Amino acid sequence: MSDYLLEVKNLKMHFPIHGGIFWRRIGKVYAADGISLKVKNGETVGLVGESGCGKTTVGRSIARLYRPTGGKVIFDEKDMSYISRKELRELRRDLQIIFQDPFESLDSRQTVGDILEEPFIIHHIGTTEFRKAEVKKLLNRVGLDENTINRFPHEFSGGQRQRIGIARAIALKPKMIICDEPVSALDVSIQSQILNLLLELQEEMNLSYLFIAHDLSVVKHISDRIAVMYLGKIVEYTDADTIYESPLHPYTHALISA
Repeated sequence: MSDYLLEVKNLKMHFPIHGGIFWRRIGKVYAADGISLKVKNGETVGLVGESGCGKTTVGRSIARLYRPTGGKVIFDEKDMSYISRKELRELRRDLQIIFQDPFESLDSRQTVGDILEEPFIIHHIGTTEFRKAEVKKLLNRVGLDENTINRFPHEFSGGQRQRIGIARAIALKPKMIICDEPVSALDVSIQSQILNLLLELQEEMNLSYLFIAHDLSVVKHISDRIAVMYLGKIVEYTDADTIYESPLHPYTHALISA
């Protein structure tokens, strides 16, 4: 049995560039080019880099929102490159994602209750009464009043919407959550509240996180180990304290100084 819940081996995600009169393929964008990392049960690995470095592409490729160009993603000892669509749907109960912009990731036509009930419906879990009760528990757990169940996303603040996104991610009791810039659009005071909520949930549920961000200080606050990404590649990968005490790559120095 592996010590790691997630193993990413030489992951590549290349996007074609088209141009010319006949819109032919004229090149590639190497958004992720040979990414390798591992995440243990209950561990947080931070993935940090500037905008455009490919870190969000890595997260979405791991979650199979993109189909990787090459490499392997092994989650819970299953190679995600070779699983069926049915198996992928089942696996997504254990591998969830939180997006940067909660307003964009929440259906504006649905109430909060409908949004949080949806995962249970998709996976055919429980009766209507059970699902309604679980939705109220989720709202309470992320610090929202259960009486907001019939409100729509636009009626909440940015921080509250991110709490709804977190509630949806933990609804099916996953093993791992990919956190794609979950606090970068929030005020500093709200950022700390969301980070503390994530840490509390990790302790309660033994969650693993891949925490993606462009701010190294935010990543250090929550991470056990940190991978620094630059131009589609990981240029440094070590524990959170060492990366501040003894950074090796010039780009890591630049992030610390920023």
